[in-house]
Amino acid sequence: MLTWGSMFYRVNATYDEVHATSDQTIYSYATRNLSNSSNVIPKLSLNTIDQCWRGNVNWAKHRMKLGNCAIGFGTDTRGGQGGKYYIVIDPSDDATNPTIGTLRYGVTRLEPLWIYFAYDMNIKLKNELIITSDKTIDGRGRNVHIGNGGPCLTLQYVNNVIVHGLHIHDCTIGEKGMVMSSSKHIGYRKGSDGDGITIFGSTNIWIDHNFLSSCFDGLIDVTHASTAITISNNLFTNHDKVHFMTQTMN
Repeated sequence: MLTWGSMFYRVNATYDEVHATSDQTIYSYATRNLSNSSNVIPKLSLNTIDQCWRGNVNWAKHRMKLGNCAIGFGTDTRGGQGGKYYIVIDPSDDATNPTIGTLRYGVTRLEPLWIYFAYDMNIKLKNELIITSDKTIDGRGRNVHIGNGGPCLTLQYVNNVIVHGLHIHDCTIGEKGMVMSSSKHIGYRKGSDGDGITIFGSTNIWIDHNFLSSCFDGLIDVTHASTAITISNNLFTNHDKVHFMTQTMN
């Protein structure tokens, strides 16, 4: 059963309880084979973004610090910083009536949210995932795969979104039909193009430390006068159309 807390969408657990079973996973991710006996990772081993949050193995208790770490054109992107935490505990999906605890439920809320995952999961979406403004999807410490033969992520006319630490691959064309675009709107969609991430008419977007591969169309498309975008530290593989960036598309 899910309950609402003052700082979290919760799974009947406190923050520390949720992470008590995952300390080793978080530690392994944070150190990435760096041999260091202290709690601080040497700065010379990390790039500018990683130095900002990952230098201390206790980063998982201060996830929102990542919101201070963007560089480049999207340097002002804060994502869900200052909002509540939302924990994804359910990999299932419903494009029009998502269950609380699923990824779609979190990204369609109209408030700032910092979204992370309770455990490793594979998510095959029923239709494109339309993300609202002021959101962070934070895959750090977990092995989270999105796509798997289904549609993937859409950012359309939104502001202030961070996507970090996900495996996005094998994304397909979305179906024509009804899709929730926010908690207050469900509308007809003509079907997404099969991109890993579509950024359309949006601003202050930061795409960082993701793995993208093998999508039907592009891995990341940035179109329709999107501005203040940073795409950093991502791995692109097994694809012939990595980035598509243009001011307009007629």
